[in-house]
Amino acid sequence: MTILQERPAADGLNRQLLRMSLLLQLEGRARRAATLEELGFVIVNETHGLTPYQQAVLWLPEAGGKAAGKVAAVSGVAMPDRQGPYLSWLERAVTALGMPAEMRTATAADLPPELAAGWAEWLPGCLLLIPLPGARGAPGGLLLLARAEPLNDAEKPLLAQLGDAYGHALAGFQSARPAWVERLRARRGRIAIGASLALLLVAAFPVRQTVLAPAEVVALDPTLVRAPVEGVVERLLVLPNDPVTRDQPLVALDPTRLRSRLEVARKALTVAEAEYRQAAQQAFADARANTQLAALQGKLEQQKAELDYLVALEQRLTVTAPHDGVALFDDAGDWAGRPVALGERIMLVADPGKAELEVWMPVSDAVDIAPGAPVSLFLNTAPGRPLAGTVTRIGYRAQVTPQGVLAYRVKAALEGAPPRIGLRGTAKLYGDRAPLGLFLLRRPLGVLRQWLGS
Repeated sequence: MTILQERPAADGLNRQLLRMSLLLQLEGRARRAATLEELGFVIVNETHGLTPYQQAVLWLPEAGGKAAGKVAAVSGVAMPDRQGPYLSWLERAVTALGMPAEMRTATAADLPPELAAGWAEWLPGCLLLIPLPGARGAPGGLLLLARAEPLNDAEKPLLAQLGDAYGHALAGFQSARPAWVERLRARRGRIAIGASLALLLVAAFPVRQTVLAPAEVVALDPTLVRAPVEGVVERLLVLPNDPVTRDQPLVALDPTRLRSRLEVARKALTVAEAEYRQAAQQAFADARANTQLAALQGKLEQQKAELDYLVALEQRLTVTAPHDGVALFDDAGDWAGRPVALGERIMLVADPGKAELEVWMPVSDAVDIAPGAPVSLFLNTAPGRPLAGTVTRIGYRAQVTPQGVLAYRVKAALEGAPPRIGLRGTAKLYGDRAPLGLFLLRRPLGVLRQWLGS
């Protein structure tokens, strides 16, 4: 009789040890889960080894521990059908039951009449609610075990301990996400729609088209200083950007060649005069000499005209300023000893008080600019003080700039006292208004149009 009594006690102890071993294994599996989905699978499926049940559901509340939430995992199902009637009814039922502070059993009588009618269709006799504690004392989740019979006294402490382990594992995933992140995840559909509408509204917002282009302050109506004769530049008598006055010498041409021609012309004139005087003396006695007198007189006048022309050219070997202003050219050293042709440009003389802006608008960034459009100039010497201006004219076709860029030449008048001629900077040209999206995508659209060939 004693042996028979000891055997059931030993069997009960073995069962308790087996359950404790299973409890430890489940806790280890839960804490080793790499993802929230893997943890949910362990909770709803492998808990069956510790206590039998017909259905298991993992319920995760919304951020902030509210009763409303969603089903995260269902036993025997890889991907729960959230649109199905079972989960739809279950979510409403769990919301009505609320988040319990401790483990308890619920029946159909705990639900409102409209929900209690579906209990018999979806669940067995009782539903065990096991709260899973979360991070910082907030509810982390709810484990629902649907069974035909209530729990016995031996199962309750094991499930309570397992609920704490599951809650600790859940807290590891939930603590990585602040509450506001969870709220955003719950509302991500509405946020995506709102963000799309906001993006469309912003893209449709009209903005003024602008383009940045290199610019230079150039002279307005300058006077060209050209080579008056064909020759060689001896030296330039002024430096770049020097102020000059009217009739001030600017360029000296080499007089060597012209002086040689003058010497030859003077000697030729002397010979012609001597021949003419001799013929005039002989004309009184010799009729033949009288006939040659007219030809010699013509030759004499020709030599005089040539000499006068060369003398006039000698006076023009020194080029003077046509009016007051500044001398505009690159480098005086580049001109010394350089041969020039008749009429070749040497420099410009411009009024420093009359200047305009020359802008090269690249074809790749071109926008619709009309005369009268505003312009802002940011000089390299003073980028923080932009100068205002107005477009006066636009080149009708693009040209290749010295930098090898295909661009349109745009001229603009500056307001107020103009800066020094020759200063460079960046100009901001303003065009018509256009939707912001079109303005931002104008270059990709242009490339796409060229690629499509339309």
